[in-house]
Amino acid sequence: MADMTQTEAGAGTGRRVSAARERLLSTAGRLFYAEGIHTVGVDRLVAESKVTNATFYRHFRSKDDLAVAYIGSVDQAIRAQLDTLTTADVPADGILRGIGASLVEQIRSPGYRGCAFLNAAAEFPDPAHPVHRAVVQHRDWFLRTITNLFAEITTTQADHAGRHFVMLRDGAMSAGYLGDPALAGETLLRGIDGLLRIHTTRTPGSPPTPVTDIDCSPPGT
Repeated sequence: MADMTQTEAGAGTGRRVSAARERLLSTAGRLFYAEGIHTVGVDRLVAESKVTNATFYRHFRSKDDLAVAYIGSVDQAIRAQLDTLTTADVPADGILRGIGASLVEQIRSPGYRGCAFLNAAAEFPDPAHPVHRAVVQHRDWFLRTITNLFAEITTTQADHAGRHFVMLRDGAMSAGYLGDPALAGETLLRGIDGLLRIHTTRTPGSPPTPVTDIDCSPPGT
């Protein structure tokens, strides 16, 4: 109770209120991802965040508003990871491989239950809903980012390569949750390797170069 009292008392300074908002967002991120957005109620979010109902509604107009903030926090975390790679002066193919390695690590992590964005879109299928729009905005940004990286590798096939990469990513994240995470991760990395080899061996205006020695299945399968 002391923490809730301090949070309320600090409303004028903004410091403790901000801490309460961060607790709400952190709690929402944990519960929404593990159990789904629709199944977690405001009462539970309030209780596990150790805030009051008044504090909740001071920061978020509704649970949907909190869900949009949750999607935004995941989006910002991914942008920060990519910024780390791009500011390290890593070549485009290295960044793409680094993204793949990060995805594999995520797929194999304890508590993994698929892509947060795809899960949220499935819960909010209405294209006009703010949560759905937030998911689409993230995916649009991610596709543009990947396509721009491929544009440094291939001048004529960047759009195709970008879409291919995102589809590999989507499939691996779903397969990693529904099937064997290790196999999904290995297949993703081999798929990215094949995609990069195909496009780095092409010259502008040339037809696709067949690559016949790429094994898209993990060893031992």
